[in-house]
Amino acid sequence: MLHATSHALSPIKNNKMKIKKTTLYLVLIIILVTMMGFFLLGNENIKQDNVTPNTIDGEFQKVVLSMKNLNYYPNTIKVKANQPVEITLDDSVRGCLRSFYVKDFGVNKYSRTSNDKITFTPNKKGTFRFACSMGMGTGTLVVE
Repeated sequence: MLHATSHALSPIKNNKMKIKKTTLYLVLIIILVTMMGFFLLGNENIKQDNVTPNTIDGEFQKVVLSMKNLNYYPNTIKVKANQPVEITLDDSVRGCLRSFYVKDFGVNKYSRTSNDKITFTPNKKGTFRFACSMGMGTGTLVVE
């Protein structure tokens, strides 16, 4: 009799397992859709923002970068070729984003404070990537 009772309860256990698996899948799908929406919509402003620097006395094209949504802001910089560039990371920039890297121009500098300047002269036109040392924060340098 005990054996028959355990068989009678067996379908109930299976239904509970199916409900739990279905609920789990539904929750995971909702989480994934929410995360995708956040990343797609949350970064929309960053993709559209860019800055063209001010040239002072013909010396440097000066750019000040901040940090927004764990990335450089603005993340697109437009400069002129063969004119020195001076980039400053303001106090909002933290962590590995303080280590600024532009491979194509040999720039690799850690900026400890907002008084530190990152200087270089872009000698070729095109679109180049800049990033932190870990590649987590990124941006685009457009040399015209």
